[in-house]
Amino acid sequence: MRVFLRVLEQGSLSAAARELKISPAGVSNHLRDLEEWLGTRLLNRTTRKLNLTEAGHGFRERCERILAEVAEAQSAAAYLKARPRGVLRVNAPVTFGIRHLGSAIADYLEQNREMRIDLVLNDSVVDFLEEGFDMAIRIGNLADSRLVARRLTLSRFVVCASPRYLNIHGTPIHPEELSAHHCLEYTLRTPSGCWLFKGANEEEVSVNVSGRLTATNGDLLREAAVRGLGITLAPTFIVAEDLQHGRLQALLREYTVKSTAVYAVHAAGRIPPPKLRSFIDFLASRFGPVPPWESCARTDFHARAIEPTWQVPDRASTI
Repeated sequence: MRVFLRVLEQGSLSAAARELKISPAGVSNHLRDLEEWLGTRLLNRTTRKLNLTEAGHGFRERCERILAEVAEAQSAAAYLKARPRGVLRVNAPVTFGIRHLGSAIADYLEQNREMRIDLVLNDSVVDFLEEGFDMAIRIGNLADSRLVARRLTLSRFVVCASPRYLNIHGTPIHPEELSAHHCLEYTLRTPSGCWLFKGANEEEVSVNVSGRLTATNGDLLREAAVRGLGITLAPTFIVAEDLQHGRLQALLREYTVKSTAVYAVHAAGRIPPPKLRSFIDFLASRFGPVPPWESCARTDFHARAIEPTWQVPDRASTI
């Protein structure tokens, strides 16, 4: 196919032979073998001119597409073999970044000596493409069609409180009882002040909650819960150790709360650069399928776990 196209570009067999650095007879043999393989004539050759046949015209267009794809495949294979190097700018939520991403990045950099990572933590959803980030960690619903997302792991939620709080105020056994308790509310959750549950019979329960403290940071609410200020609805990546060591106690085990997922997102493109691909692969191996914050602690936070099938608002990605 390459010889065929080069003959058409150069206008003669001899010129194509010089370009390809093979003999004119070799070029002629390639064309003959190609026509025999196809079972049709591609070129009408005279001493002065080459003319494409009708079949030759159609075959030329397909050859150009096929060889372009072959070249792309070769480039992709070479690209995948390249070592990750350079600077990777990453955006991530504060609590998840401090609790779990920091140690992961340290291990990654030890394994990839030519990499540098510029990590920016904040609890607001940023347009990371406009702000020059290569990728972001998002937790929750994703709606931006410009992004490619890879799920790293599941993020489950648990209702919990300290033994001190429960000894004073009692232990709720039904979600509706939460309306009479001091609840610590994450204010970026939508709808604000409303916790949603599912029972064993798939019955949905919506409860309006309130309390003495609201905040935009989940770790701050965890600390308040441990100190006995109220009941919190928190992701297990924040409260798993507290549940394991008894500082917090899981409540309402017969009910489930909508789960979300942790994603690595980046701009759409055919081939991510080696530095981006290797880092995302590392995080996927690090955090999934069973997240480390649950594998090293009790995993029976709920009577049953559910996949993130309920729609989770974008703002939930800032926990």
